[in-house]
Amino acid sequence: MRREVKYGLIGGSAALVAGVVGGFALFGGGGDDTSASGVTAADAKNGGAGAKAGPATAQEITTTSRDFLTAWQSADATKAAGLTDDPASAKAALASFAKETHFRNLTVKPGAPNGDKVPYTVTAQISYQGHQAPYSYTSALHVRRDGATGEPRVNWNLAVLHPSLTKGDTLRTGPAGTAPINAVDRNGKPLTAEDHPELAGVLGSLREKFGGKAGGTPGIELAVHHAADGKKAKPDTTLKVLSKGTPGTLKTTLDLTLQEIAQKQVDARKNASAVALKPSTGEILALAHSPAKGFNVATGGSLAPGSTMKIVTAALLMDKGLTSPEKQHPCPKYMKVAGWKFHNDQMSEIPHGTFAQSFAASCNNAFIGEAKNLNNDDLTVEARDVFGIGLNWQTGIPTFDGIVPVQDGAQMGASLIGQGGVRMNPLNVASLAATAQSGVFRQPYLVSPDVDHRKLATAARKMKPKTAAGLKSLMRTTAVAGTAVKPMAGLSGDIGAKTGSAEVDNQKKPNAWFTAYRNDMAAAALVPASGHGGDNAGPVVRALLSAG
Repeated sequence: MRREVKYGLIGGSAALVAGVVGGFALFGGGGDDTSASGVTAADAKNGGAGAKAGPATAQEITTTSRDFLTAWQSADATKAAGLTDDPASAKAALASFAKETHFRNLTVKPGAPNGDKVPYTVTAQISYQGHQAPYSYTSALHVRRDGATGEPRVNWNLAVLHPSLTKGDTLRTGPAGTAPINAVDRNGKPLTAEDHPELAGVLGSLREKFGGKAGGTPGIELAVHHAADGKKAKPDTTLKVLSKGTPGTLKTTLDLTLQEIAQKQVDARKNASAVALKPSTGEILALAHSPAKGFNVATGGSLAPGSTMKIVTAALLMDKGLTSPEKQHPCPKYMKVAGWKFHNDQMSEIPHGTFAQSFAASCNNAFIGEAKNLNNDDLTVEARDVFGIGLNWQTGIPTFDGIVPVQDGAQMGASLIGQGGVRMNPLNVASLAATAQSGVFRQPYLVSPDVDHRKLATAARKMKPKTAAGLKSLMRTTAVAGTAVKPMAGLSGDIGAKTGSAEVDNQKKPNAWFTAYRNDMAAAALVPASGHGGDNAGPVVRALLSAG
């Protein structure tokens, strides 16, 4: 029955705040404010003939760094900035630093120079609205000769102020961006990053989005506010907590029992991921990925879904009246589309079969062969308008919501079986199965929209009743007599399934996919580079459906 693994192609082509100045241990030598270069202003102008060249001398490095650090500690931003190679940027940054950090009693203790590098330790008292805390850190500066004037200057960058700062960042003391949260599952059981490391990123995102709506109050902290990367800013990096704040309780849709089952299953498989949903509501019951501290492929992955895409393709073909479960729908050994010749796995064929047989066996050419009867955008429209793929999902956390691009020719044929440009993750694929089970797309979500009154994505139309019935018939046949029979064996109730195996260049084995539903639960799993979907991803989904 395994006819989906390969679809092979044959042929074809801050000034600092005023504070107490003291405790400033500086290098020996050079007590005046004149440059140690010995170059006159006239000589130095525009790199005149008398301008010095070559690396800054040890004395120049000592004097310039001392003068800069003294001016910085004394809150003389103009003088400090003038000793850098970028006075305008330095003065602005020093002004921001002074205003935003709320440092008092700043001292600087320099270390021994190493070439042109001068390390130093900054010590201060943070004081903000009655909250105080000591704070210290180390950083370093470099003194280099200015190419135009020959003067030794501090090479300016934000790390001079603090090593955690990069371009566009600011260092601030104040209320944390959001209040802390105590996240709980649907039954009120606590969810922590310590107990569930696979949820660390999810919990961070939930705090960022819902911390201000869960009833807590933010703490006071010194933090790096990062520059926006494209359209989205990275979360703040906390450096010092002055007060922890009061967490609010945020209820999620997760089921801790199912979450632990899902994580145990994926932990036993390399780079695996899984998601479980309630088709009747769209609530996310579990989302797991391995390694637990790695990238969350379950919600953020973007991979070819392989033959699980045939759920959408089958619905499209039935919507257009091109086939039905009982209709004769042969699956030939070879199929040519736009000059490309496709073949089934192991050159198999179903010459006189019905569409139900071809779907249950996941025979590729029964689907690829319909490319000639479809418009280039038909699959894209069906995926979006019926299954919600590519809409802007408002789950409560950042997610990749799938893409089915408009393609033509051989790429369109490949898209019909989940290759080409089609990209999804287990969250998207579980939603396909959930939509098949209920007949209507309900956007997955992790936190109820009642918390923040956000609008969930909705598909343009429901599945046609005849199509919905036909699709459930196809998926049940697959579960009881097709490629999904082994992982689905013995499961009772309203069941349906679809296997998938997606080829990836330079990979010996395909990515294994499996999605299925049982009553009011749908689940999907991905086990990369492992082989057949039923054998490798199927057991993950079965464990969830059995528990549900």
